Amino acid sequence: MANPEIVDSSFTAIINAPIDKIDLPAWAFSLPEHEYQGCSPAHVAAGATTAPDGRRMSINVEIIGGTLMVQHYVETLAEKDHLVLESVSDIFPPAGRTTIHVKWELSVKDLGDGRCEFVNHVQTHATDEFLTYLDRQGIPFEAFAAQRKPMSLAHNAGETPLFAESIERFALRG
Repeated sequence: MANPEIVDSSFTAIINAPIDKIDLPAWAFSLPEHEYQGCSPAHVAAGATTAPDGRRMSINVEIIGGTLMVQHYVETLAEKDHLVLESVSDIFPPAGRTTIHVKWELSVKDLGDGRCEFVNHVQTHATDEFLTYLDRQGIPFEAFAAQRKPMSLAHNAGETPLFAESIERFALRG
């Protein structure tokens, strides 16, 4: 992507379920709202729909660092052990609505003995709209990214083990 990166974060957790029981797309596109909310105090709502081209879409609403985000995650890769979702997400900072690009990548790797390593990888990039938003306010991109990074890292670090637990429960329910 040509626009600058805001944050790139990756965290891991253990899932105590065999790899053949895990289905990341099935989990993501059937995640009940209460289960999503239980994965972070910042999670507000979740649902699933389809994009205009028919691909599955997960809608997630969360508040990170006081900023409401509505994510429209469209599947770009959907394998049982690897899911890539991309969103041009609406964000609602104090000075008005704008967008950022978010790539959310989930994967699992078999560790043997009925355990897997789960990786929660999130990358955010500025959109042209977002760069214009910052310019209108006189905020240097680097200053915004530096301010945003610790909040995003803390959020992803906190949700990763809880996502792993949710995926584990989903896998073991069969």
